[in-house]
Amino acid sequence: MPVLRTALAGAVAMAVAMGLGRFFYTPVLPAMMAGLGLGPAEAGWIASANYAGYLLGAILAAYGWAEGIERKVALTGLVATAVLLLAMGVSSNFVVLSGIRFLAGIASAFVMIFTSAIVLSHGLAAGKPWVQSSHFGGVGLGIAVSAIMFGLIIIADSGWRMAWIMAALLAFIGIVVVIRYLPQDVVRPGPAKKEPPLVWTPALLALTVAYGIFGFGYIVTATFLVAIVRDGGGSSMFEAGVWLATGIAAAPSVAYWLPAVRRFGLVNIFALGCVVEALGVAASVLVPLPAGPIVGGVLLGGTFVMVTAFGLQVGRQLATESPRRALALMTAAFGTGQILGPVVAGYLADWSGTYTWASLAAAAGLLAAGAIVLVFCKPRTA
Repeated sequence: MPVLRTALAGAVAMAVAMGLGRFFYTPVLPAMMAGLGLGPAEAGWIASANYAGYLLGAILAAYGWAEGIERKVALTGLVATAVLLLAMGVSSNFVVLSGIRFLAGIASAFVMIFTSAIVLSHGLAAGKPWVQSSHFGGVGLGIAVSAIMFGLIIIADSGWRMAWIMAALLAFIGIVVVIRYLPQDVVRPGPAKKEPPLVWTPALLALTVAYGIFGFGYIVTATFLVAIVRDGGGSSMFEAGVWLATGIAAAPSVAYWLPAVRRFGLVNIFALGCVVEALGVAASVLVPLPAGPIVGGVLLGGTFVMVTAFGLQVGRQLATESPRRALALMTAAFGTGQILGPVVAGYLADWSGTYTWASLAAAAGLLAAGAIVLVFCKPRTA
């Protein structure tokens, strides 16, 4: 079944680019900090370099230079992701590590945007809405698989450098699958046309601001969750287990929130997702081990992919004449929040000696994002 192979290619591409390329930094971070003598602030800067690269990649991808060569760009981004994962395993310098993560951010943005363009267009053409869920579920799949691999690395006592090298190997294996099954072209219903200038309604402006605050709120825990476990005295295997729980919760999250969207509307579920995630972020530091980080990981995993995806859908509803422009600016706001989050959290952790204040600031941001959307964006049905 061609559409099933397409969905598989999309899920694996997202697992490589996002689950490994972007989020593998989280489980490896505590061991890297111990091995290289990095403090929370330095770890935050390295994380933010990745998100800055992602923002730049998203902006570059918004132009029309890749028209007709989406597959080639996506595959190039996947190969670059694997090579940069390998580079992380052989590097020690703070500046070099930041540079690698910056380039990895650009690569992951290209893969996400161009594979999504191909895969989602084929799913839409085939009338199979589940393709979107499986495609974005690849993020959680990558997190879960990397957590299992990291647990095996811990059992073998192979160290954090070997973890990056094994992640690169997994990425290369995934690339083979994507090359085999990713379709050649985007399905286009008609000739491309230039969108009119974006009309900034109060609702769209509020959504964009909220989306940026959400980017700030979710990324703090997505970056430091495993470091929070270590800071609380958790074992290395428990760290891997918490990250595994996060990935398992994330993989089907878009699918299992869809019935609620059909009943209550995208805006209400976006806001609810922010609230649920805020509870998880707060629990990760306020509830003692082992329950706190597990609850935090599950609630983070169960919401962050779906809130990201559904927020963009709300943007399309609010800017029906210029959806690509709206999505580009929302992505820019989201990326800005992601860049600021780890830096602010890192300095707060250095100042206080704990991740509690950083996590509570993130939780407050998530609550604010949900409230802004509820107040200024009229709920609409999906």
